[in-house]
Amino acid sequence: MTYAIIETGGKQIRVEPGRFYDIELLHVEPDTKVTIDKVFLVQNDGEVHVGQPFVEGATVEGTVMRHFRGRKIIVYKMLPKKKTRKKRGHRQEQTRFMINSINLNGSVLASDADTTESVPTEVVPEDTAQTAAE
Repeated sequence: MTYAIIETGGKQIRVEPGRFYDIELLHVEPDTKVTIDKVFLVQNDGEVHVGQPFVEGATVEGTVMRHFRGRKIIVYKMLPKKKTRKKRGHRQEQTRFMINSINLNGSVLASDADTTESVPTEVVPEDTAQTAAE
């Protein structure tokens, strides 16, 4: 299993190809390909590359799927015995980001096509198929 640890939006995220992640807002249009070069660690079949602070030549490529706003957070401040109350809400802008591939020194270590081939298809037992036909 291949994965990488990247930095985006001031946060570190462990990413794998073929999965999507909700990250801080990226100011690009949806369906745009984005390359992230702030990669802290790359793990590929037991071989680990650790950067100081970033891995040289490592990139993560992905596609921006859509932009949306996160769940509402209520911020409530109160001073007891002073009759002071402030209630304020906040919704963070987020981007859904699909990871396409993890690259190291120009070669693709893992991509979305690799992960979809290894997913097994659903197998229907024979006795279930017979009861459905009856």
